[in-house]
Amino acid sequence: MEILKGLPVANAINEKLIEEVKDLKGPLPRLAIIRVGERPDDCSYERGAVKKMEKVGFRCSTFAFPGDIDNDTFQAEFDKINNDDDIDGILLLRPLPKQLDERSIEERIDPRKDLDGISPMNLAKVFAGDETGYGPCTAEAVIEMLDFAGIDPKGKRATVVGRSLVIGKPVAMMLMKRNATVTVCHTKTADMAGTCKNAEILVAAAGCARMINKDFVAQDAVVIDVGINVDENGNLCGDVDFDDIQENASIATPVPGGVGSVTTSVLAKHLLKAAKAR
Repeated sequence: MEILKGLPVANAINEKLIEEVKDLKGPLPRLAIIRVGERPDDCSYERGAVKKMEKVGFRCSTFAFPGDIDNDTFQAEFDKINNDDDIDGILLLRPLPKQLDERSIEERIDPRKDLDGISPMNLAKVFAGDETGYGPCTAEAVIEMLDFAGIDPKGKRATVVGRSLVIGKPVAMMLMKRNATVTVCHTKTADMAGTCKNAEILVAAAGCARMINKDFVAQDAVVIDVGINVDENGNLCGDVDFDDIQENASIATPVPGGVGSVTTSVLAKHLLKAAKAR
């Protein structure tokens, strides 16, 4: 089994961005990262995003708010960032604390600055196959991984495990746009293992540690693991039992070191696109 790591994919995207930004006229692209509270996973992703923007030569500002901020105050602060003409793109770290109206933010974020595809307009564009918008960065990272590996989804049977608006549904639409025949599995799917075993491309995005074992994986299937979980020993792992599928899969992505490594590069790619559009 070939292991498809994210770092070479991310590096290829980064190199292209560094070349493209040389021809950009005007101020360098600027990203605003909005974080509420101190969740470790949010802080970790923030650090990675800041590092990536610095690496490709973009500007980046973090707007951190206390975890107990009230809804009216947060909405007002968000509007200031959203309306700032010096900001090309926004990354909102989610989920937000329960006292905040996340739906309202999704509806009011400027679609031209919505780099992670949370607004209704950008999600609609993903479902319509309109590439002028921005899809969720993690979903697009899956497609970047397949492209880098030279895997064309056209005509292939693809199965996505998970139906969230963050990964499952958008990545299904992106695969369909590439002319794959797509099946989406979820908690109510009967015979999930049998359904998955029919797939030539299997994308695991269920959020359940190591649920995908060899019984789910067809011979020579390509397996893309989007899951980020912590196992009973406190170790980071994916939705796929990586060791168990090795005799079946032809290519598989690891966790950590797989799709997650590409996400911030997709974010930088979206930021440059937004800056050029503005």
